Amino acid sequence: MTVNGSLAEADLRNIYDRLLAEYGPQQWWPGETSFEVMVGAVLTQNTAWPNVERAIQNLKQAGILSPQAIDHSPQTALADLLRPSGYFNVKAVRLKNLCKWVLELGLEEGRDLSTDSLRSTLLAVNGIGPETADDILLYAYDRPVFVIDAYTRRIFSRIGLVSGNESYETLRAQFERELGASAAIYNEYHALIVYHAKYACRVKPRCDQCIIKLHCQFSKK
Repeated sequence: MTVNGSLAEADLRNIYDRLLAEYGPQQWWPGETSFEVMVGAVLTQNTAWPNVERAIQNLKQAGILSPQAIDHSPQTALADLLRPSGYFNVKAVRLKNLCKWVLELGLEEGRDLSTDSLRSTLLAVNGIGPETADDILLYAYDRPVFVIDAYTRRIFSRIGLVSGNESYETLRAQFERELGASAAIYNEYHALIVYHAKYACRVKPRCDQCIIKLHCQFSKK
C-alpha cells in the first residue's frame, strides 16, 4: 500500500472496486435534465442534498426551472424559493449568474467546446468555483473531470494517499493521471466517495463499519 501522500493507480482502483462491490452503482447525478443537474451543483454548496431537492421542487412547482425563467425571475422571489438550500440570497445571485452563462453560450452549444475551454468559461462565472464547475462538467456534460470535495480529502488523507493540504488542482490532476480519462469511472467513484463518507468515514468515523479500513492509516492509530 502506498502511503505518505503518494497516489498510485493500484490503490485507487482497489478502493474503487471495494466501494462499488459494497454499495453498488449510485446512479448519480439526480436530475431529469442537464440544466437541473447544473442547478443542483450550485445549490448543493454548503448544504445536504435533501435540502437541494426541496429547493429544486420549489422551482418546479413555480414553473421556473429553466435558464430563461430564472434569469427573468425577481431575485427576492427566487431567493425565497431557494430558502431550503440555505444561503439562499447568495445562491440566488449565483444561480442567476449561471443562467446568464447558459443563455449566452447555449446549453447544447457548450458540448462543442473542449473540456478545458468549457471549464475556463465556467470558472469565469461569478460564484462558480472549481468543485461546482467540475460537478457541472462531469455530470451535466459527461466530461472526464474528477471532482475533488471535502469527502475526498477526508477519506484519502486518512488512508494516507494524500496529505489533505494539496491544492484543488493538484489533487484533481493526480486522480485523473492515475485513473485515466473516464467520465463513467469518475462519476461512479465520486458518488461512492460521498456515500462512504456519509455512512462510515464521517467526521467522527465509524471504523467498525468501514470496508476499506485495512487500507486506512487513521483506523490503525
